[in-house]
Amino acid sequence: MINIAITGAGGRMGKALIEAVAQTDGLQLSAAIERPDSSLIGVDSGELAGIGRNQINVVASLQEVIDQFDVLIDFSTPASTSANIALCAQQGKKIVVGTTGFDEQQLQQINKASEKTPICMASNYATGVNLCFKLAELAASILGDEVDIEISETHHRHKVDAPSGTALSLGESVAGALNRNLKEVAVYGREGQTGARDRQTIGFATQRAGDVVGDHTVLFAAEGERVEITHKASSRMAFANGALRAAKWLNEKPSGLHSMQDVLSLNI
Repeated sequence: MINIAITGAGGRMGKALIEAVAQTDGLQLSAAIERPDSSLIGVDSGELAGIGRNQINVVASLQEVIDQFDVLIDFSTPASTSANIALCAQQGKKIVVGTTGFDEQQLQQINKASEKTPICMASNYATGVNLCFKLAELAASILGDEVDIEISETHHRHKVDAPSGTALSLGESVAGALNRNLKEVAVYGREGQTGARDRQTIGFATQRAGDVVGDHTVLFAAEGERVEITHKASSRMAFANGALRAAKWLNEKPSGLHSMQDVLSLNI
């Protein structure tokens, strides 16, 4: 039995993870964490997630439960996740990271921590999205420089980073297949007299509205035809189940930085 700790237990993703753990063979919830000033401290995490009491009360810090889990699943904020990764590396705890929006310094710290403990890090844990990463790479390699490439994404109004980490990962998949540097060719907004489109660019469009869980589309447009690769998430359980799949896989791995592509054997 693999013991799982979940940060952000009171959030939308945290609740989905708590529910998913209860439905997954071979896993059990052993710790649920919220920020220290949360009104949810002390609340039964099962009742919080709407699945009935599970006797695991929400605590105010990872340090309180550091000896009670095998794998931490962290979908929180870059600052919080970075601190949790440092503690997990120090204590030899494995960690599944679903947080996005890290800066370069934080990414370097994560790489350093992965030398001490296994870390799985992905912008999106849905199995279908990770398949789309591979399909987008394949499409780009076949269609080459004969198409214009645009990536669009829509999320709920509460999402704080843009474009989404998933959209950027799709961009990296496409750019890598075309031997382009995404930082050099990405266009994140267009306004006014922009002139004719540069074929080398990869455009991004972002929408924030309502309660959309997550929609992503990669458009490959040529003269006379278009190819679209689309993924639409209707429930956060898609992300939660993928993260638990990663946790099971990671529990058997040595130190190192891994991705969901590794979990699904798509890095071929």
